[in-house]
Amino acid sequence: MARILSERDVTILKRSAPECLGLVCAGSGGPYRSILPPLANHYATDAEDFRKRLERLNDDDLRYLVGLILDGSESLGCVPPEHIEVFLTFVDDRLGRDAALAILQYYEREDGCAR
Repeated sequence: MARILSERDVTILKRSAPECLGLVCAGSGGPYRSILPPLANHYATDAEDFRKRLERLNDDDLRYLVGLILDGSESLGCVPPEHIEVFLTFVDDRLGRDAALAILQYYEREDGCAR
């Protein structure tokens, strides 16, 4: 589901990618509609960098992201599989296995790309 990023979304994106100056996807020319796809595809240099960027988020931000994913607001469709693995491990470590499994189930059902 495409959405307009909220102030909180922008804060989370800029906390994890401080070099983010704009909110427009370089590939599509459209505005970002999610947090994790641009983080994975435009700012993180690889899966390890993606993990380091996730570490900048506090548990409240992470719970918020998980909630967005599970309600269909946050797209995972364009996040590379190796980054999804990192994200799932990160969620498992910080919020528990149930949250990670719920995201995995959602990811396996989701298709499409909403940056």
